[in-house]
Amino acid sequence: MCTRYYMEMSPELRPIVETAKRSSLAGRMIDKLGKPLKTDGEIRPTDMVPVIAPDKNGNRAVFPMVWGYRIPGLNRPVVNARVETASKKDVWKDGWDRHRCIIPASWYFEWEHIPTADGKTKTGRKYLIQPKGSSLIFLAGLYRIEEFQDLKYPVFSVLTKQPTEELKKIHDRMPLMLPANIINDWISPNKRADDLVRYAQTDVFIETAP
Repeated sequence: MCTRYYMEMSPELRPIVETAKRSSLAGRMIDKLGKPLKTDGEIRPTDMVPVIAPDKNGNRAVFPMVWGYRIPGLNRPVVNARVETASKKDVWKDGWDRHRCIIPASWYFEWEHIPTADGKTKTGRKYLIQPKGSSLIFLAGLYRIEEFQDLKYPVFSVLTKQPTEELKKIHDRMPLMLPANIINDWISPNKRADDLVRYAQTDVFIETAP
């Protein structure tokens, strides 16, 4: 699963970041929510970050979004959604059908999960993971609009899938990562998500985090 990722300024990432910074919505969210727009460094749930999604005309655009859905009865945000069940569960179905987004990152973090004798797991080493031959990851996600003190603002969740055999040694889930040429199709409500998940990137570079 994906609960941390990293943004490192690069020529590919800079235009996305600069567009988010110029957004008038970012200013309103900063004022109302009391949190900054994070554009570099380690990104955690509840952070506000640049996200690619369609504008009201269906064109590719960049918006500030907060990581995690707020669900009544839960005291923490829901930051991941399963590809296998997103089209069936009420909380995700609308996003799966019509509100899909892309979260740009430099790499994502995963912690080794080690089974223990009592049937539980303990956390092991931390790894940096990204698609081979790429300096940028495009994490596939879903988004919706939430409200706080009369401010309507977008939030997102990252989609996860079954891991590859290589990644299964670290964790039982991995994020859905898509190539750059699939971004426009993924965010388009006129395309079917089920037809696009087959493009998921699975050939990855793994490095132990310092």
